[in-house]
Amino acid sequence: MSQSEDETADETAATERRASHIRSFVLRQGRVSDAQRRFHEEGMPRWGIPYQSMPLDLDAIFGRAAPRILEIGCGMGETTATIAAQHPQNDYLGIEVHTPGVGSLLKEIATRELANLRVIQHDAVEVLRDMIAPGSLSGIHVFFPDPWPKKRQQKRRLIQPDFVGLLATRLAPNGYLHCATDWEDYARQMLEVLSAEPLLLNMANGFTPRPPYRPQTKFETRGLKLGHGVWDVVFRRKS
Repeated sequence: MSQSEDETADETAATERRASHIRSFVLRQGRVSDAQRRFHEEGMPRWGIPYQSMPLDLDAIFGRAAPRILEIGCGMGETTATIAAQHPQNDYLGIEVHTPGVGSLLKEIATRELANLRVIQHDAVEVLRDMIAPGSLSGIHVFFPDPWPKKRQQKRRLIQPDFVGLLATRLAPNGYLHCATDWEDYARQMLEVLSAEPLLLNMANGFTPRPPYRPQTKFETRGLKLGHGVWDVVFRRKS
């Protein structure tokens, strides 16, 4: 086989490997404001990390050694930025696929002058699999992922056994995995899936009260006033 044929075969295998999981998101053509577009264009070269198929050197990226917390699905970025601002001793890596949210998060980084927060705009499964070294994270946040409420959609939910197993391997001993949702059936699924992962240990007897480091969002506050529930689960990697 020629070199070009080898390269084509490698690219085909890589494509098939990347497509081997069910995506938990759908990229919609949402409106991107002028400000979001500007901060995205100006901020990604400075605070964005392109996808690559090899583990990141996080010490080089942040310019120091520190506890590293990964957040999957940053939304519009306010919660992610608030946590990073309140905990400057940690470094934070946010994953988000939607351009309006990435632009808003980059605006938060710029306006708050956050030196401890970086952004990856890519599929979280591929980032965890290819870019995050085993045992390198002190914590992982998965706050209010898409609940995919219809029965036929639930296979798209992010919190599934295989993915939780991958997350667990990326945690350092005693590192934590914190998930939160406002859908009760998804909360039960989260608790069931995390409890079944042999590398993880529940830090509570079932669900846990909201830890103080997770800010209560305006959306969450409105929901609680209307009687809607919010469920948090926090597990740790066994030492």
